[in-house]
Amino acid sequence: MNSKIKNILNKKNRSKILCLTAYSKNFAEEIDKHVDITLVGDSLGSVLYSYDSTKKVTLNNMIDHSRSVRIGVKKSLMVVDMPYNTYNSNVTAFKNAKKIIKETKCDAVKLEGGKKIINQINFLIKKKISVMGHLGLLPQTAKGKFKSKGNSSKETKQLISDALLLQKAGVFAIVLECIKSPTTKSKEPSYIQSVYKVLFADITISFDNVIGVVGAAKGNFSFMIFGLVLSVILTGAMATYLANYIQKHLWIAYVGLGFILLVAIQLVIGGLVDLEILSINEQFKKYF
Repeated sequence: MNSKIKNILNKKNRSKILCLTAYSKNFAEEIDKHVDITLVGDSLGSVLYSYDSTKKVTLNNMIDHSRSVRIGVKKSLMVVDMPYNTYNSNVTAFKNAKKIIKETKCDAVKLEGGKKIINQINFLIKKKISVMGHLGLLPQTAKGKFKSKGNSSKETKQLISDALLLQKAGVFAIVLECIKSPTTKSKEPSYIQSVYKVLFADITISFDNVIGVVGAAKGNFSFMIFGLVLSVILTGAMATYLANYIQKHLWIAYVGLGFILLVAIQLVIGGLVDLEILSINEQFKKYF
């Protein structure tokens, strides 16, 4: 395996991987010292030639620009896009990938797609050609206006399925283009997170109730009124803020829960003592 690819793999879950696109020697020289991967993308068709689609980019276009980029790339891993219609079959993919690598001295090639081209990717990797995958928005085969992917559960499942196929095939990296963020990490709260949120909100609002009940139980009406006023403030203005704050400082929730449980135990024991169901030592009655 290429040592540069090994360096990329070693960065997984450790540090960010920086990749930028270059179409010529001059630009490649400028970015090479700062990036991990230099990509010669078929987007050059739109950027440099004003093509309305990357489908018009030819194999020779990619090779010519990649030769120029190769002169400027000294440090980073150089990857070249295989243009549209150059990897329709195993034989075609191998022939063209081999030509790109031979004539440009690049380190790897990139192919767009998942399940539909997995056979070609498997074939190339078995032939010792390093492959970068590409999922999400696929400009070479996109129809109409470009749209983000992962907007439905069906799309999300397909993206994940394709990513696993590419991983199993042995691609060293995957470009994820225009994928909605919940596809990679759902923003919807889990069941446990939802339980915590409810618990935090309950604890936040319960403080005033505890104060009010204690005040009423002990005949301290000023304390009870304070609890009612605090209830209005917490419920109307501060509940969301406090709940979010408690989420960030979990220990507050546990302290609050402990306080509520302590007061509850005091009230229960005090009630049992008042009803003469339970008797306790005189020195402890002051606590109940």
